Amino acid sequence: MKNIKDLRKKVITICCSAAFFKDAIEIGKELKKLGFKVKMPKTALIMKRADDFDVSHYKTWFDNRDDYKLKRDLMKGHFRKVIEADAMLVLNYKKNKIPGYIGGNVLMEAALAFHYKKPIFIYNEISDRLNVAEEVYGLNPIFINKDLNLIAEKLNSRIKTKKPS
Repeated sequence: MKNIKDLRKKVITICCSAAFFKDAIEIGKELKKLGFKVKMPKTALIMKRADDFDVSHYKTWFDNRDDYKLKRDLMKGHFRKVIEADAMLVLNYKKNKIPGYIGGNVLMEAALAFHYKKPIFIYNEISDRLNVAEEVYGLNPIFINKDLNLIAEKLNSRIKTKKPS
């Protein structure tokens, strides 16, 4: 049977609203301390380097429709990270007065993970007021209620072991 040390070499891709990127940086550090490899949204890393987490400074496509090509490239890049990872972690906090907010982009990333049979971990419970609650529940996610150690436990239970010959 693989031990937890082997398991912790697994790759986790963090997905969340840009409003939560500062939190994503901190959660990424915690996952690394647990021994995971972590893939982050590109803009979160740019925000960290600039020490500027004001989302309006990065979502330029709202003012310039030609910049939607930037949004498209960011989406494609993060989709690749979801596909390459062993699992995804959705960080969902309160946004727009909705606890456990998950937006359209994260829902698309989760659908991709679902399609590729990747475990989907969700940091907090979601509100039934969330307009995509039905779809989120349909993806059969694992709610970890802020306990990152549950990711290792759940991934460990998914490992198939070979019987000694």
